[in-house]
This record gives sequence, structure tokens and C-alpha cells, in this order.
Amino acid sequence: MFEKTYTVTGMTCQHCVASVTEEVGELDGVQGVNVDLGTGAVTVSSDAELSDDAVRSAVEEAGYTLTA
Repeated sequence: MFEKTYTVTGMTCQHCVASVTEEVGELDGVQGVNVDLGTGAVTVSSDAELSDDAVRSAVEEAGYTLTA
């Protein structure tokens, strides 16, 4: 199991959290997505290492920005 934490900006409510969780959760191999609205931390668990570009694209599809 792989786990990596990213920082996402622009999220302000639970709908934002749900959007990011849904888009990132659709990536192949993702087992879980945990979003901390207060800090912008998004922790992704997967069965294989994910491309940062794939995660960035999913976050942008949800309407937010991956900063780290």
C-alpha cells in the first residue's frame, strides 16, 4: 500500500471536500482519499504508486489547485 499527502488550495466547504474525494478516488488503484478541510491536506492511499500529474489533473478537474 502506498500513501502520499498533497496540499490543495481553494477548498472552503464539505462540498469541496466531496468533489476532490470523488475525482481523486476515480484514479486507477486508489483505495482511499482523506481530505482535511482545515489544512488542505489530501492523503491518498493506493495499491500502486500514483503519478503526481494524475493526482494534479484530478484535483484540477474538481476545480481546485494542487500546490504540493
